Amino acid sequence: MTARDNIQPKDTSEWGRVKNATKSVADYDVHAAQAHSVAIAPLGTPDNPNSDIFTLANFVTLCRFALTAAFLYLFVNHADRSVALALYAIAAVTDFLDGWIARSTQTVSWLGKIMDPIMDRFLLFTGVLGLVARGDVPVWIAWFVLGRDALLLAGSIALQHFRRRPVDVAFIGKVTTALLMIGFCFCLLDQPQIAGLGLVSARWLPVLNHQGGALGLLFVYAGVICSTCTAILYYIQGIQIAIDTKRATR
Repeated sequence: MTARDNIQPKDTSEWGRVKNATKSVADYDVHAAQAHSVAIAPLGTPDNPNSDIFTLANFVTLCRFALTAAFLYLFVNHADRSVALALYAIAAVTDFLDGWIARSTQTVSWLGKIMDPIMDRFLLFTGVLGLVARGDVPVWIAWFVLGRDALLLAGSIALQHFRRRPVDVAFIGKVTTALLMIGFCFCLLDQPQIAGLGLVSARWLPVLNHQGGALGLLFVYAGVICSTCTAILYYIQGIQIAIDTKRATR
């Protein structure tokens, strides 16, 4: 056998150009990797989700929806705050529980990857809307959360033209969710109350100005800052994915 016989023919197809231009399977679309039977990650892992629907992780995610809906109904109707808070806190815990179950049992699914961020957004929306309805947080917090997620949704839809796999959740994204959840829980409990810090004069920043309020507002403000950084990071990643995909398919 000569050296010429060892030369493999170059794959000039579109898929071949993408595959040759990337460093690993995790760098390109998982959907495409599975369709071409070249996915190297174990099935049921984040880089190679399965198509199962009835998994324990998905059930936990669905429970988050039910708990959140029950919380919103009780809170808006001025039920016992402690009961509403308990439901919201349990729902918040499931945000981390379902992902841990899916990864530890190797049952990460496409349905779960779609449902999880939707349920996260629903949890955040109901928390902030309930607090705004009761006058416990400034109205601009609700507009910020809604506006930020609308921008991320628009970016995610645009990214579908280049890659079906969504941008992976960054660590700062998890920190953002944790800060907002903790802040909302403190605000829902309405305890402890602290005096205004007098750091700013803006009327729309209670606790940071001279107006007192729940300690949870400080966590919410920190979550807003991290949320802004997260949105910028996701957009940068999305733009880089679009650039890399265009280069790979030339």
